[in-house]
Amino acid sequence: MSLSFLPTLVFVAVMLCWFAFGGIFLFRKKPPSPPDQKRAPGSNVGLVLQGLSYAIVWGARRMVLTPIASGNKFVAVTAALVAVISAIGSVMIIKSAVETLGKEWSVTARLVEGHKLATTGPYARVRHPIYTGMLGMLLATGLAMSSWKSLIVALIVFLIGTMIRIRSEESLLREAFGAEFENYARRVSAIMPGIY
Repeated sequence: MSLSFLPTLVFVAVMLCWFAFGGIFLFRKKPPSPPDQKRAPGSNVGLVLQGLSYAIVWGARRMVLTPIASGNKFVAVTAALVAVISAIGSVMIIKSAVETLGKEWSVTARLVEGHKLATTGPYARVRHPIYTGMLGMLLATGLAMSSWKSLIVALIVFLIGTMIRIRSEESLLREAFGAEFENYARRVSAIMPGIY
């Protein structure tokens, strides 16, 4: 059985998820944002590294519409399934996380006036579900268009950037919420349930 359609299907599915991903941020209801109480500019370094990881998978592409593992049908089909499931799941996680945060959502780490610690929705499973979704989109994009080597490098760069952002953001949250945040952090993993 020929699987020549598979790379095209995966590419289309991942690109549609990218449009949905962008739409979540562009077309979300934007409630009036209260004034910042405090920002953590150190998270910007992590943001740049996360951006670099996406540049790696988008920039270091393999031949267009070819599978990531052309010699092995099982690996090609598995990678295709992981890419599509990861992309769709990531969009769903990010949409739920942005809705849960509402006016408190921000690109960079900050606390706003009247800030509440998010512990419901996807925040009941992981402390940083938007990063979980971003990781999923990186993986899906890499599997759809990049080489294994580029994807591995991109994942390492992304995880370093994410750890920097998490430390920066959680420093603000510890300062603001003290024991409430500590209890939450002990119960809930940072970006992958049961792993980290």
